[in-house]
Amino acid sequence: MSLRLSIDLNADVGEGCGHDDELVPLVSSVNIACGAHAGDEATMRSTVELALRHGAAIGAHPGFADRANFGRREIPVSPREAADLVVGQTHRLEEIAHGLGARLRHVKLHGALYNMASRDPKLADAVARALFEAKGRHGDHWVLVALAGSELAAAGRALGMRVLSEGFADRAYTPGGALAPRSVPGAFIADEELAAAQAARLARDGLVRATDGSDIRVDADTICIHGDSPRSAALARRIRERLAADGIGVRS
Repeated sequence: MSLRLSIDLNADVGEGCGHDDELVPLVSSVNIACGAHAGDEATMRSTVELALRHGAAIGAHPGFADRANFGRREIPVSPREAADLVVGQTHRLEEIAHGLGARLRHVKLHGALYNMASRDPKLADAVARALFEAKGRHGDHWVLVALAGSELAAAGRALGMRVLSEGFADRAYTPGGALAPRSVPGAFIADEELAAAQAARLARDGLVRATDGSDIRVDADTICIHGDSPRSAALARRIRERLAADGIGVRS
C-alpha cells in the first residue's frame, strides 16, 4: 500500500464540451482554455466562477490558436513565439480571474504545444523562462504543470519554479515516457475501468504500463482527466472511488 495520502486530480475545462458543470465538482484543479484552441471571455468567466464555487485551484490552459484541430496539430513555432502566446493567454485569463476575486495558481500547456515543449529543450526553456519572468517582479510565481520527466518540467525546475509533474489517467504512454500520439490505436483510453486503474497505479506506485507492455516510472504530483470526453465526469467519479479504496484522497 502506498504511503501517499493524497494527490491532485486535474481536468482541462472551459473548452465548450458541455460537461464542466458535472466534472469540476469532482476534481481539485482545473485548467481553463484561454480563448485560443477553445473558449472565449464568457466561457473563461463562467468557468472561473464554477471553479470558485467548488473550491478547485484555477490554472490557465494556453495552446495554439487552431480551433479547427482543437489545438492538437503541431505547428512550427519559434521559442519566442511559443513563449509569447503562452504568457499572453495566461495574462488574459488572470485578468478575468482577478476581476472575479480569484487567484490564478498554475499554467498547463494544451495539446500539441504541450507535447512539443515536453520534448524540445529550446521551446521548454523559452516557455518556462517567460512564465517565470512574467511573475518574477511580483514574487508570486505561477506553478508550472508539465509532463512528468519532460524537458519542460526540467526547465522549470532549473529556474527555481514550482513544478507539478503530471500523469494521465486516460492516455497511453510510449516506453520512453511520452504520451502515445493520438493517431496510434489505443492512445486515448476510453474504458473507464482501465483508466481508473491506471490513475490508481500512478498515484499508488508511480508506475504505468507502456504500449509495449513494459512498466515505466511516472512520478506524478497531479493526474489529468481530459474534459472533452463525453464520459469525463463518470471517469472522474470512478477514479475517486479507486483512489479512496487505496486510502488516497484528492486535493490540490
